[in-house]
Amino acid sequence: MSDNGSETGAFLAGFVIGGLVGAAVAMILAPQSGQESRRIVREKAYELRDRAEDLGEDARKRFEAATEEARKRAEELAERGRKMAEEQSQRLKAAIDEGKKAAEHARTETGEAPEEAKAEGSA
Repeated sequence: MSDNGSETGAFLAGFVIGGLVGAAVAMILAPQSGQESRRIVREKAYELRDRAEDLGEDARKRFEAATEEARKRAEELAERGRKMAEEQSQRLKAAIDEGKKAAEHARTETGEAPEEAKAEGSA
């Protein structure tokens, strides 16, 4: 996004500078009187200023919309990540419970009492 913003800024700066240079050249080469040329240049300068303001406002609105869209996407991704983490946590708990059940089942089949298994495991 910063590249787009700098490109827009560069465009606006070039636009304004080009307009001013064009106005100066027009004033120098114009067949009108100096007063008439200055009036025309002044009018063109106001027009350029208004155009630059409009372009700046449009760029600001586009930037705000892009920022809002990026924020929404980030929130959606974060929520998806939270859901996936919760699902994995539940799967891990289920696997641990299954492992405990399988170990208990194996102990009962081998005839080992749960207390004896605990005593052996801690020894």
